Amino acid sequence: MESPLSSGQDARWLSLVGIGEDGRAGLTAAASAAIDGAELVVGGARHLALAGPLAAPALAWPNPLHAAFPAIVAKRGRPVCVLATGDPFHHGVGVQLARLVAPEEMQVFPQPSAFALACARLGWAQQDCALVSLHGRALERIIPHLQPGARILALSWDGSTPEKVAALLADRGMGGSRLTVLEAMGGPRERVRRAPAATFDLAGIDPLNTLAVEVVVEAGAEALPLVPGLPDALFESDGQLTKSEVRAVTLAALGPRRGELLWDIGAGSGSVGIEWALAQSDNRVIAVETRAERAGRIGRNAARLGVTGLTVVSGEAPAAFAGLPAPDAVFIGGGIGNPGLVEAAWDALRPGGRLVANVVSLEGEARLAGLFQRHGGDMRRIHVSRLDAVGTMHGWRPAMAVTQWRVVKP
Repeated sequence: MESPLSSGQDARWLSLVGIGEDGRAGLTAAASAAIDGAELVVGGARHLALAGPLAAPALAWPNPLHAAFPAIVAKRGRPVCVLATGDPFHHGVGVQLARLVAPEEMQVFPQPSAFALACARLGWAQQDCALVSLHGRALERIIPHLQPGARILALSWDGSTPEKVAALLADRGMGGSRLTVLEAMGGPRERVRRAPAATFDLAGIDPLNTLAVEVVVEAGAEALPLVPGLPDALFESDGQLTKSEVRAVTLAALGPRRGELLWDIGAGSGSVGIEWALAQSDNRVIAVETRAERAGRIGRNAARLGVTGLTVVSGEAPAAFAGLPAPDAVFIGGGIGNPGLVEAAWDALRPGGRLVANVVSLEGEARLAGLFQRHGGDMRRIHVSRLDAVGTMHGWRPAMAVTQWRVVKP
């Protein structure tokens, strides 16, 4: 991105001003001057009203928001001011604008974020809180953070979000959790109210609210373990499920890293892909499944476990791979014998990517042995036995052995 700094003049034509519910009164003199000196002021209708009166033409954010970006960039070199809530770079528009405008062309006047204001009201240490945005995002994003004793701060989508979160908590056996709704913080309409999840009864909640949750996990509640190998009972299944112990070994073999994409081929119940996504909130999964009823089941399992970065593709592999983005890792849990499947997945895999395949049949094992001879990698056999009743006593009942091949693409 070319920067006009070489001219020796101040090239900061774009001002990002964080504004709170107290409007102009909460701004520094420099931030207020950036608004008054602009030839165009852009922001939400609420922001524009808070910053008024305005001397320059105003542009309210359209839907979608990025439709206004061409008008902003067209003014490059002329003073433009964009208004945002609090800190423009904390779940704000600043991140999107920074993809179009160099930092050297911006001057930024942040204010405390909603999270910072909430911590100030509650006396919480922000570094000890889970920070979640539910604004325009799926409510299920909060589920992985529902851990015993956790403190969660969530940006709400609207006035209905707190009640929906309360219902979700109660449904998962966490009705004793304490919810605090902080409305219109920093302005004359500010209000702070509290209610337990099980008997949540707050009404007339302002659409501009932040939700604070103190999680209480009761006996039998559905809190997700923090390591791979979730209990099998957490997944709806028709029996096509990579069992807990094998799943933990498989996730270790796949080695998920931040922001990576997994192809889960022959996904069955989606358990491997779901745990891949749970490993890091930015991770994504494309689950490829032939059978429609299983495809629907994968979606339900993902929602129940708080995974939003999963896409289900219904179709037969490898034909279903057409048009999909290149993966960083591939797991083949089914369909290993489909002609061309492994070859197509291998071709699509990014350099340095990992491919892991599990089989239980003799024919599948022979197929993996041939692939091992061609591509190298590692092979191992996983044996698991579980205690089972034998008449009036107990004994070890072995599950079918799983042969696993793992290889890294050069």
